[in-house]
Amino acid sequence: MIELGDVLEARERVAETSRHTPLDYSHTFSDMTGAAVHPKLETFQRTGSFKIRGATNRIKTLSEAEKEAGVVTASAGNHAQGVALAATRSGVDSKIVMPENAPISKIKATRDYGAEVVLYGEDYNEAQERAHELEDEEGRTYVHAFDDEKVMAGQGTIGLEIVDDLPDVDTVVVPIGGGGLISGVATAVKGQIPDARVVGVQAEGASSVAQSLQKGERHRLDSVDTVADGIATRSAGEKPFEVIRERVDEVVTVSDSEIAVALTYLLERSKTLVEGAGAVALAATLGEKFDYAADEVIAPVLSGGNIDMNTLTTVIMRGLVETGRYVKLRTVLKDRPGSLRELLDVVADARANIYAIQHDRTSRDIGMNATEVELDLETRGPEHVDDLLASLRDSGFDVEVLV
Repeated sequence: MIELGDVLEARERVAETSRHTPLDYSHTFSDMTGAAVHPKLETFQRTGSFKIRGATNRIKTLSEAEKEAGVVTASAGNHAQGVALAATRSGVDSKIVMPENAPISKIKATRDYGAEVVLYGEDYNEAQERAHELEDEEGRTYVHAFDDEKVMAGQGTIGLEIVDDLPDVDTVVVPIGGGGLISGVATAVKGQIPDARVVGVQAEGASSVAQSLQKGERHRLDSVDTVADGIATRSAGEKPFEVIRERVDEVVTVSDSEIAVALTYLLERSKTLVEGAGAVALAATLGEKFDYAADEVIAPVLSGGNIDMNTLTTVIMRGLVETGRYVKLRTVLKDRPGSLRELLDVVADARANIYAIQHDRTSRDIGMNATEVELDLETRGPEHVDDLLASLRDSGFDVEVLV
């Protein structure tokens, strides 16, 4: 099991490639929660995520023979970029296996950092199997994304920075995929502030650690399904899991909808772009997934910002729906002049803004003398949506909420 000394030793090596990222007090999120919330902005890290830390520490500790043979790894994207840049900076050849559905932006970035990219499998675990085959075939050193003590210690340098910048921290909230990040951070934080609390967060669709702790042993999921692709692993690593059991106080889960809301708030209120995995710690804090006191000093780790633009569009739309800022309605009107105008007058009086209208007379689900109308509307919050629906129904319209 790694100890504080391992993380302290990693600090100097990691500093060769990584930045000491900001830890900023957020008035917005503090007001929303009643706590003192200080997000750790690892989104501003080189390569856009914390992964450069662990990758650097591992590659800097390779033997000369291992450096000559090159490295290989598997990753959904962020670890790939970290290994690619760390290897290139050290003059080491790197080959990265990524799932076939990995975000295009992450694939391109990994290649731009100097790695050869191999696309294989549906998820991280299948990509990992292929990477191990390449390890054997080509004699490369496998740089594990999380189940490696050098990688864990490198990620733990985030915990050192949190304690340096926020010595009165009460709770550190950390995303969990394979467990490399939280195991390192918990070791660094608990090693210096034993009474500090470390809370782990997983996506509901990839909650292997939460289930493993309930069972008392590592549990492997059959599949994962979450917008937080950076933590979409079927099981935690063996080494990280032992640290989690020993040093992490609590593990909670958040839904994709809660992730979308946190991501949307970060964009709108903090002007900070994160990926799904980078938003889970804040989502758990905003959603009160763990207990905290008024004015408790909380540091949620925003672990990365490498989100695919197509995914971003979908997530923002979900966030707007969940916060009552966007609604899609369906109703059926009599097919006569003026009926659509009557509907739109109610919408206008309710001060809802129209994004789009779909008007269909051909649907088989309605009568011959009727027309189906769908409205995409911009609204101002849940209460505004409720008031709009009440006005429409009071005016005689049978309205169905589609989104």
